[in-house]
Amino acid sequence: MAILARAKAMQAAGRDVIHLEVGEPDFATPEPVVAAGVAALRAGQTHYTPALGLPELRAAIAGYYARRYAVDVDPGRVAVTPGASGALLLVMAALFNPGEEVLLADPGYPCNRHFARVVEAVGVGVPVGPESGFQLTATLVEQHWGERTRGVLVANPGNPTGTVIPVAELRAIHEVVKRRGGWLIVDEIYHELIYEADEPSAAALGDDVIVVNSFSKYFLMTGWRLGWLLAPAWLMPDIDKLAQNLFLAAPTPAQYAALAAFGDATRVILEGHKAELRRRRDALLPELARLGFGLPVKPDGAFYVYADISCFATDAEQFAASLLDASGVAITPGRDFGRHGADRHVRFAYTTSLARITEALARLDVFLRG
Repeated sequence: MAILARAKAMQAAGRDVIHLEVGEPDFATPEPVVAAGVAALRAGQTHYTPALGLPELRAAIAGYYARRYAVDVDPGRVAVTPGASGALLLVMAALFNPGEEVLLADPGYPCNRHFARVVEAVGVGVPVGPESGFQLTATLVEQHWGERTRGVLVANPGNPTGTVIPVAELRAIHEVVKRRGGWLIVDEIYHELIYEADEPSAAALGDDVIVVNSFSKYFLMTGWRLGWLLAPAWLMPDIDKLAQNLFLAAPTPAQYAALAAFGDATRVILEGHKAELRRRRDALLPELARLGFGLPVKPDGAFYVYADISCFATDAEQFAASLLDASGVAITPGRDFGRHGADRHVRFAYTTSLARITEALARLDVFLRG
């Protein structure tokens, strides 16, 4: 956020800044979704919905799992939330007591440990590296499970690395967690942005797995603030009560708009954008390698590259700040995502056009030569 604030200040002063730091694609929300939202507003659909979401949308999400992943999900196990953040907050509040621990990959999405902290639980970062694709493994879960551990939260694909947990490994993690009497929570907000494979959803592992997803990333509805979760049926009354007390319900116009997110016309648009993101990744990776960045793993999905800067610097935060000031290219230092290897890594988000990425690489080349 400090990098983003500095970048915006530079823009306000007239500098041309290329944003490779923010996890938000430059594509607009698909027109069918916008039209559905506008129609809902004009029809006066501006009142509260049930805390768990519009019944029609819960059914549509269940239908999505049936069509997309061949998984039978009862709509009663679906909760619609204000973004995936709302879903993660509900999960933490429902499952963890003060002092209990949830294992997380380090590096990983920073807010996850803060969601744990807000309910007085503890997010325990487990150091991960290229050897496991920067993801937790069943062995690591076994090694780090302690007396107060109650669950494991993984992201598939992960942020900041874009890597995917192999199906067999995720199944093994699930078995360890079940044997330990804990909870497996799988964040799949980038799951539709896996480029080379058609991976199954963690929902196929069993009704006990809690799956979090979002309309933000693949569906391009970041500002609409809408996500969802799948949870065991017996947990849903607690999720319902928590939602009522924490935020009442997700935004009503966004829920009506999201009904169009699963339509065929929308899917065509979204798949076109996905193909463009893959082209950006495939253009960025070889150029970063040519410039000397360490790329020990290839990102399988999302829209991030996690790069090692060891041959250039020992302080990623200072490297990112200097790059921004000298070249007007904004990237994210590794410290945003944890402690393990943080000073040696930066994240590039390929969320801007190929032309801007090409310009950013040219500026980066000049910066490194200087």
